[in-house]
Amino acid sequence: MAAVLLSVNQVSKSYAARLAVDAVSFQVLQGQTIGLIGPNGAGKSTTVGMICGLLRPDSGSITMDGQPITQGPSAAKQKIGFVPQDLALYEDLPAIENLKLFGALYGLKGDLLKQRCEQALALVNLADRAKDKPSTFSGGMKRRLNIAAALLHDPQLLILDEPTVGVDPQSRNAIFDTLETLKAQGRSLIYTSHYMEEVERLADHIVIIDHGKVLADETPAALYQRLPAQAALRAELAAEPSAALLSGLQAQPGVTAVERDGNALNIGLTDAVHAAPVLAWLAAQPGSSLLHFATAKTSLENIFLNLTGRSLRD
Repeated sequence: MAAVLLSVNQVSKSYAARLAVDAVSFQVLQGQTIGLIGPNGAGKSTTVGMICGLLRPDSGSITMDGQPITQGPSAAKQKIGFVPQDLALYEDLPAIENLKLFGALYGLKGDLLKQRCEQALALVNLADRAKDKPSTFSGGMKRRLNIAAALLHDPQLLILDEPTVGVDPQSRNAIFDTLETLKAQGRSLIYTSHYMEEVERLADHIVIIDHGKVLADETPAALYQRLPAQAALRAELAAEPSAALLSGLQAQPGVTAVERDGNALNIGLTDAVHAAPVLAWLAAQPGSSLLHFATAKTSLENIFLNLTGRSLRD
């Protein structure tokens, strides 16, 4: 088994009368990618702030590679890289100069600083834009430069807080490629996101937090076992389904749920044996024009909503 790199042990934090984090515990192993997810206000940002030493826990302890994390400079904090959701860049300073500045804050200088800056730019595919200013970059390029800045001091653990907010699909894939390269190098990651498909792609362990408490701390495979096996279909139609079609479909034997997604239908079934009759019924309906169908599976989003509820968190 891999060694424990980060240990969060019974950590709590309150703001006045509000308990934001309530006895949270989890570990990050060497080379592991943790998906840290939860609704708005669940306590994720406060937890990350305490791990980075930006906030002081009211109780509990956090250690990095066996060393306690405290506020102020420390050897433990030097082993952590943090990519904040809000961009931390100087817009009118060339990309390479941004990195030199951040590297200097970590105590890097001379040839080592130059080498680390070049390596980081190459990793995030911005080597050809080294002399350009972030003010000329797209949102995705700024996000990638933000990641490069967090890697200059060669941290053992990289924490990323919503790193793909506001970026296009191409930039998102470029960020994923970078993170998968870091995973292949044995780097440990904590990845927070509201995009469940991102967590499913990247994480080999998932921690779900809500109301300041840990609701799940498991591998994706173990999480999927929390919900009973569900038979499901996704049917794509040529036109938007009518209310009458939806009502008739809901009444078919074995159908447990019908959700419309544009011209597509997500259909829950009590058992897979009902799939063929339901598809036959759909195909026979006037104007339904069934274009394509596929089986579906329980997703991380289903599990997340089952654990945290479906009510809005504003």
